[in-house]
Amino acid sequence: MRPGDGARDAERDAILRALAPVVDGIAATFGPVCEVVLHDYRRPERSVVAVAGSVTGRSVGGAMSEIGMRMLARGDEARDELNHVTRTGTGALVKSSTMVLRDSAGTVFGALCVNVDVTEVDRVRGLLDALAGPVTDPPVTTFADDIDSVVDALLDAHLRRHGRTWAGLDRARRLALFRGLDERGVFAVRRAVEQVATRLGISRASAYHYLAQARATATDNPEGAHP
Repeated sequence: MRPGDGARDAERDAILRALAPVVDGIAATFGPVCEVVLHDYRRPERSVVAVAGSVTGRSVGGAMSEIGMRMLARGDEARDELNHVTRTGTGALVKSSTMVLRDSAGTVFGALCVNVDVTEVDRVRGLLDALAGPVTDPPVTTFADDIDSVVDALLDAHLRRHGRTWAGLDRARRLALFRGLDERGVFAVRRAVEQVATRLGISRASAYHYLAQARATATDNPEGAHP
């Protein structure tokens, strides 16, 4: 542990403790359509340290979502994402805001997330929108207590977009897959490389090789195509 790490962790723990009652207060204010989740990014596999409401069905000790992984991948460059509309795996339409938490040094270490179920509002709006033409359906986001489910969903989504299995991807698309997962923060999660290797039916060594090559090509060509 570097000098000062203990003090910084104590500061972060204090911030999280101070925000715990805020979680309950916000959820109580908006009622049953609202869920508030407090995340500690120091432990992505079980980042949820406080939760009130049940819009996404998560509990304390649960994993971060794809949104959290994206924040984790951006590190201290992460910014608040407000009023982001998505769908859960069960079809509920959710408006989410993710506000990053920083310590006194400006380091991102967590997030406060507010999720509001706007499904019923959307149904009413749909009756009116039908008169004005089609609207774009928001993307599906996986929320789960199990980090493996989130990683699996990201992997499945990539393969579906390309309409191929791993065996059907050429080398460029395979590198794009690993680059995309890396940019979404997947490989910051412990055992993620092994999980991806198992799902793709390749060896762990091959997965690490593709990841290294994807990172190298991303550095050489930062404006390259993304999956």
